[in-house]
Amino acid sequence: MSKRRERSYRTHSVVLKRRDHADADRLLTVFTPNDGKIELLAKGARKTSSRKAGHLELFSHSSLLVAKSRTWDIITEATTVESFRHIRENLDNFGHAAYTCELIDCFTQADDENKELWELLLLALRWLDLNSAGHGMVRENNFGGEKEVDEENTDNQATNNQGTFDVNLLMRWFELQLLAVNGFQPEFFRCLSSGEALKEENNYLSIGEGGVYSPEFGQHREDVEVIAPDVLKILRHLQTNSWIDVYKLIIRPQTMLRIENILYRLILVVLERQLKSVDFLRKLRRMK
Repeated sequence: MSKRRERSYRTHSVVLKRRDHADADRLLTVFTPNDGKIELLAKGARKTSSRKAGHLELFSHSSLLVAKSRTWDIITEATTVESFRHIRENLDNFGHAAYTCELIDCFTQADDENKELWELLLLALRWLDLNSAGHGMVRENNFGGEKEVDEENTDNQATNNQGTFDVNLLMRWFELQLLAVNGFQPEFFRCLSSGEALKEENNYLSIGEGGVYSPEFGQHREDVEVIAPDVLKILRHLQTNSWIDVYKLIIRPQTMLRIENILYRLILVVLERQLKSVDFLRKLRRMK
């Protein structure tokens, strides 16, 4: 039984977004392991003397004591579990964290428990914080835009140095896991028409239907695009493996851009709206 039926309850939470309320309060949208997404009121959080404010920063993982109320439940105590402060000190990874949290916000409903998503969110934030602290390797892409190709890395898949990773790879893996957990997993293994296993050849991707057709069924369709074998192979690998099993992959920038573009369009089909954090990331890259 949910603790939210009691007069007060304790919960862990990650702050997805927040906005000012009244003269000195903040209204927080948080994601929790047992109650999903909820809105909580932090009274006096904007005051310089507030003891709660430092524990309720964006992306922070905190332990809360919450009092039941008619409109919004009220945070009475807050303690930081993981501050993820390095993310807020790195503008690029701040953008990635904002994108991650916006996806969680868009794909979840209020009061809908989803512990699998909770663990997925924490994993992404922990690795972004690690990268922001200087322990990871970042190769920036541009959500379908242009970038210079690093000709030094020509293999699609290779073993990276221990302890380093590509933030964009983390984002692509996160997107695929998010789609799967929410019941929108793309079909990358079998033809949407015949159900037969796809062969290692040029196949045909349907963004609208969230899957792939074999050449026999896809080549005469107007709502499809060619998907190369190397792109499909990587998508399958990211979809079916844990982050620990994929984080050392090195993917060619051109291939990464293609994967990024495919996944973002798949997400847009599901959400039927643009994401604000993507615009923020694009602005950041134009400034470089």
